[in-house]
Amino acid sequence: MNRGRTLKVFLVDGSPTGLLTAEIMNWTGHVITGPRSRLSELIQRPEAQRTAVYFLVGPDQGIGVRTEVYICETDDAARRLAQHNKPEDKGGKDFWERVCVVTSKDANLTKGHIKYLESRLISLAKEADRSELLNGTDPEYDGLPEADRSDMEFFLEQIQTLLPVLGFDFLRLRPRITQVAENAFTPVAASPTSPVFVGDVKKHGITARGQEIDGEFVVFKGSTARRTWEGAETSYTKLFNDLVTRGVLQPTADGRLNEFTQDYVFSSPSAAAAVVVRLAANGRSQWIDQSGRSYGDCQTDLVTQITTQLQAPHEESQIG
Repeated sequence: MNRGRTLKVFLVDGSPTGLLTAEIMNWTGHVITGPRSRLSELIQRPEAQRTAVYFLVGPDQGIGVRTEVYICETDDAARRLAQHNKPEDKGGKDFWERVCVVTSKDANLTKGHIKYLESRLISLAKEADRSELLNGTDPEYDGLPEADRSDMEFFLEQIQTLLPVLGFDFLRLRPRITQVAENAFTPVAASPTSPVFVGDVKKHGITARGQEIDGEFVVFKGSTARRTWEGAETSYTKLFNDLVTRGVLQPTADGRLNEFTQDYVFSSPSAAAAVVVRLAANGRSQWIDQSGRSYGDCQTDLVTQITTQLQAPHEESQIG
């Protein structure tokens, strides 16, 4: 059972679009993040003078829909970030719009620690496969004693917990689907609230299976999708093209359909439905469970059930 965590987020100047710091109770780490336009303020702060790992984040400059991320370590975050702020032709980086710096409150992160963190963070970002990683190299560092590696793995877990809260999801690992389903509706991942849904378009021979896991909608490997787009292009057209480019969608043996080559996480059931049927689709009605209920009906039934349970003690007390 997952336990709750206490996070402390501080708006440095009171603005939700300015600099903010974040910490987790009983963690020695400290995070500061903000837009590139506030870099002059960030580099003046004391934590920016420390040993740190940092992330530069910006929109995809190509045809894709994912963010671009650069991960690095430094002995002096302020100096390094000032260098990155220069134009590309002068040794800087143009792509980034936000920066996130991770340091330690007790200033006990050594050069060895941050080199280890840099190596592991790059590996985790690759494993998560949610962003375009711009690091030209993949440094491996194994120079830490066993006890220090254990401490840094705990440090990493806290970073992975905190960053999505701040709007950075490039370290969120995708759900691992290991169980083989016996039929179309057999759950393949543990989820206390979500059944497996099927999206069928019988006239085109499409059958896709998915399940909501950890707040995201996962379409399973082997699901099929249409090859051609119907109707006007939408924001999901770009998503579809990106999945084709990256090989997540590939033609079936007979060439009539596309097939998912891996489990793929979508931000919503509607995004998943749009890619599967290749048109703007309402995922709340497109996905159907074993009993014939739509995704939207399942959500409504769950809320109704909880509401009824909450009302029952109140009604009993009135009767008594």
